[in-house]
Amino acid sequence: MDAYSGRAVVVGIDGSEIALRAVRWAAAAAARSRVPLRVVTAFDWTRNHPIGEINLGASYRDIMLNEARRNLADAAAAAERAAEGIEVEQQLVVGFPIAVLTAESEHAQLVVIGDRGLGGVTGLLLGSVAAGLAAQSKSPVVVVRGDEDTDPAGPIVVGVDGTPLSEAALAYAYEAAAARGVHLVAVHSWRGLIGDLDVAPLLDWDGIETEEREALSERLAGWGEKYPDVPVRRVVTKDRPAHALVEQSRHAQLVVVGSRGRGSFTGLVLGSVSHAVLHRSHCPVAVVRAVAGSEG
Repeated sequence: MDAYSGRAVVVGIDGSEIALRAVRWAAAAAARSRVPLRVVTAFDWTRNHPIGEINLGASYRDIMLNEARRNLADAAAAAERAAEGIEVEQQLVVGFPIAVLTAESEHAQLVVIGDRGLGGVTGLLLGSVAAGLAAQSKSPVVVVRGDEDTDPAGPIVVGVDGTPLSEAALAYAYEAAAARGVHLVAVHSWRGLIGDLDVAPLLDWDGIETEEREALSERLAGWGEKYPDVPVRRVVTKDRPAHALVEQSRHAQLVVVGSRGRGSFTGLVLGSVSHAVLHRSHCPVAVVRAVAGSEG
């Protein structure tokens, strides 16, 4: 996350209760990083053309703009209550939510949104905005879901696929665990590595598991040296990757996944595994794109 340090935390809102939950989560993140919180609502006017004049001459557009401004003010107030003393900025932008928040991500430490919303003008729906933003954002994206009373002492869970593509997710997860003073759970699933089911009965499963544990240890070695005070629990399992992460999310405060990979934890672009975790996790999910050149 070093590349993003010092930048504001951005949170997208739409006036829904889940958006206010995202605001509270984002406010706490901004307070930990000692950076401003930028509350943004995307006013998608192109999908809501005014039909005549209503409400004593006020156009429908003006009414919706006023509502969006009220939503911003309410969200800013909620942020200030959640993390007293943080700097809160408000921004109303005319445009489509994914495009607006992707543009915001270019200068953000982090973009936070809820997993569902109101729909309509500024709705943040997981099937559209959250998934699309997670695949396109230039910064990490956190989708706030699950119960709000997530244990603040719960671990950070990170999916590791055994390739350099998971390095960005590991970097984010280690820093998040260090900032919160909690332990890290590194989850590696190797069920997807066995392509030919016909030869599966002939394989040395114990030997494969030993090799996968060694591969995970090698992947974590450098990070353990950089973050010696972060305790790490390693989970190596012959399980479906998404299922393994969702199960670990039951007692976690955050799950971290990548947005690209070889079809296991990080999927292709925002692959099936990451998408499944976004839909089913019991706690917020951070999606971290692999940095350019990390494929090597």
